[in-house]
Amino acid sequence: MTQRPAKPPARPRRLAPFAPLALAGLLTAALWAALCGPAHAHGDVVPQPVDTAGLEKLGETWRDSNPYRGNPRAVEIGASAFNQNCARCHGLGAVSGGIAPDLRYLEKGDAGDEWFKERVTNGSIRNGVTYMPQFGDALGQEALWSIRSWLETVHEE
Repeated sequence: MTQRPAKPPARPRRLAPFAPLALAGLLTAALWAALCGPAHAHGDVVPQPVDTAGLEKLGETWRDSNPYRGNPRAVEIGASAFNQNCARCHGLGAVSGGIAPDLRYLEKGDAGDEWFKERVTNGSIRNGVTYMPQFGDALGQEALWSIRSWLETVHEE
């Protein structure tokens, strides 16, 4: 009986050149899904308080359009408030990773104000899943209109 020669050791498989990028993309998508996806309901979001000192008080009745448009103090407060309360899902600088709307493209002026007011006061719930909690009562219109003021400074066409 003749012996067969031993098989040479298996060569390690080379990954395609783009494989590390694909893996990084998958990990990023998984992280965003874990933080902001529908499987991770936003019932655990705790709005962070916003110091609106230096802004005119607006009262209880919500304004239909942004009374702070172009106000430098409101823009400053809004930038910080966005990072504390919105960037988790809408991205730093309002540059979304695709999970939540990219707010740089929110229409400027009163038309965008209408959508913004509706969304921040009522949140977004689809099929019983909270995609965005209601922030109106938790933060108040001073903080939220400040965020809107800042969003208009990062607007893109």
